[in-house]
Amino acid sequence: MPPLNPASAAVRILAFRLSTRSNVSIIGVKRSVTATMNRSYAKEPPFSGQNSEVGPNMQQQEHVSEEEAKTNKIMGKEGPDMEVGTPVQEILAEEKDAQKTAPQVIKDDIKTGSQGIENAKPSGRRSFSTSTRRRLETFASGSEASLDPSMLPTATQRATYAQALEQESIAPAAIQEEKMGHKFPLPTLPLPPNSALSALKNRQAGNHGHSDVIIQVTNLMMKDGKKAVAQRNMSHILSTLRTAPAPKYNPDRPLLPGAPPASQLPLHPVLYLTLALDSIAPLLRIRSQRGAAGGGVALQIPVPLGLRQRRRTAFSWILDAVSKRKARGSGRDGFASRVAEEIVSVVEGRSGVWEKRAAVHRLGTTARSNLMGRGRR
Repeated sequence: MPPLNPASAAVRILAFRLSTRSNVSIIGVKRSVTATMNRSYAKEPPFSGQNSEVGPNMQQQEHVSEEEAKTNKIMGKEGPDMEVGTPVQEILAEEKDAQKTAPQVIKDDIKTGSQGIENAKPSGRRSFSTSTRRRLETFASGSEASLDPSMLPTATQRATYAQALEQESIAPAAIQEEKMGHKFPLPTLPLPPNSALSALKNRQAGNHGHSDVIIQVTNLMMKDGKKAVAQRNMSHILSTLRTAPAPKYNPDRPLLPGAPPASQLPLHPVLYLTLALDSIAPLLRIRSQRGAAGGGVALQIPVPLGLRQRRRTAFSWILDAVSKRKARGSGRDGFASRVAEEIVSVVEGRSGVWEKRAAVHRLGTTARSNLMGRGRR
């Protein structure tokens, strides 16, 4: 194998090991001295003071008022007021094209000044100016002369304020310690049902301050733990009762004593629902006790119900009647609409729930003798 050419090897070594300060490379391209002296790390570039560039906001054109003030100073004249600025009228007076797009107020002012009726150069502060400097209005802190006398306190009011400040400064230590605690005294227990703390407690428990009837009916309508759906249905029921026309009372189906007029029920949908439930709620239920009469014969015994039990039974009857109603359309609010219609029919005496209530009461009246016989034994 022939040996390598030593000249080409030297060229290659020089190509890779050439000093960075050389001005001529191996391919004959000249490199600037300043480019080789630049460093890749953060360092002030050389000759930064001599070759510094001018920024975009460093050499701005002078303001119109400033330029005119310098010109007048050279010529020995009085320049414009720098604190006020040059009026727009003086600038537009020389610009005929700009006067076409100027506001009508400035046009009239320029016209009036050109006719000599009014001096074009205002004295003091000018109403129109091109100056961009904003001057802060300074008010004297203790000056009361510029205020309306009706805004100032009277002598009696000042004496009252001074006396109150004096009493606060000399208040005993016990009173000052009391003021450091709660602002109002603690409420008395038990809390009233209509208090704000009771409402807060209901909201924390998930009741949101609703009445007991709304909470109970919502829970009775809930299926598979979907309380949000039951709450939406309850809201639709109350909205339907609120917007429905006033019901017509049936004298054959009397409601609870003390019921409000029919025209006022839509104004209070919660009262509407409560009145319907309490009117058809049974006072008792019939319980069959096997072997109470002897010989394995079941004996029917009437048992009184509490308020929540009565409302639960009444609403279960309403749900049974709703399940037999025909749907008038599709949608997620169909069930709530049928419940609202059934409540209206209960108040008007047209629902079949009244017959269930009457049958339970008749059976309870008949079964009263079973209670007397059971008590004698």
